[in-house]
Amino acid sequence: MTALLPWMAAMPTLILTMPQPGTPAAPAEPARGFLYKTLTFEGETYAYSVYVPPDYSTQQRWPLILALCGSGERGTDGFLQTDVGIGRAIRRRHQDIPAIVVMPQCRPETSWTGPMARLALRCVEVTSQEYRIDPDRLYLTGLSLGGQGAWLIGAEAADHFAAIVPICGFVEWNEQTGLMDRIAPRLKKVPIWCFHGEKDDAVPVERSRDMVAALRRAGGNVKYTEYAGGGHAIWDRVYGDPELWKWLFAQKRAPR
Repeated sequence: MTALLPWMAAMPTLILTMPQPGTPAAPAEPARGFLYKTLTFEGETYAYSVYVPPDYSTQQRWPLILALCGSGERGTDGFLQTDVGIGRAIRRRHQDIPAIVVMPQCRPETSWTGPMARLALRCVEVTSQEYRIDPDRLYLTGLSLGGQGAWLIGAEAADHFAAIVPICGFVEWNEQTGLMDRIAPRLKKVPIWCFHGEKDDAVPVERSRDMVAALRRAGGNVKYTEYAGGGHAIWDRVYGDPELWKWLFAQKRAPR
C-alpha cells in the first residue's frame, strides 16, 4: 500500500500474536486495573499504561481499544494520559467498557505521526502477547491531537481495526491540503463514529465536518455527532455515553 505521508513509509505491519493451542496466553491470575508498563522501541524506552478489566479471564478473547491522548496529556511519566478521556470513563463506569485498553503517551512536542504512530502500534502488539485478545475486535479512538492520530493511524492500518472513534480531531492543517481525500478511500470499509463540538475554539468543527464529507463521498460507513454549543472538551460526554460502547462492541472486523 502506498504511504500517504513520508512517515507512513516506515510504519510496521501490525501483527497480533495469538497463543498456540495448549499454550497459556497469560499467567493464571494476571494483574488487573490500570497497569504501568514500559517498552524499548527504536532505541528509546517509553512508559505507557494498559487497563485490564477486573473480570479478565483467559477463558475468552477480549476486545482491545487503542486510545490516543491529546496534546495536554503528552509527557514521559506513562500515567497522565489515563486521567483524561477514556481513563476517566473507565474509573466511573468500567462495566460499560469490558475491554483491554492500551494507552500510550505521546512525547512532548510531538504528534501521533512518525515514531509515535509506530510506538502506538507496537504497544498493541506487545499487549496482544500478554493478554488473550480478539483480533477481530481491535478498536481505535483518540481525542484532539489523538483524534488526528485516530484518522491517520486508522487509515494506515485500516485492515486491522473493527471501528474508529475520532473525537474533536482533524486530518488536514494548512500544509496538508488534499490529505482527506487520499485517506477517505482507505477508511471507507471501517465503521466510524466521529464526534465534535459545534463551538470548539481549539480545533474548528469544520475539520470533522470536512473529513466526514470526504468519507461520504468515498462511500464510507460513518456516523457523525456534533454537539450543539459544545466546546473542545467533549470527551467526557462522548465516553460517558453507554450508547457509544454498545455500538463499538457490536462492530467486528470485516473478513479479509
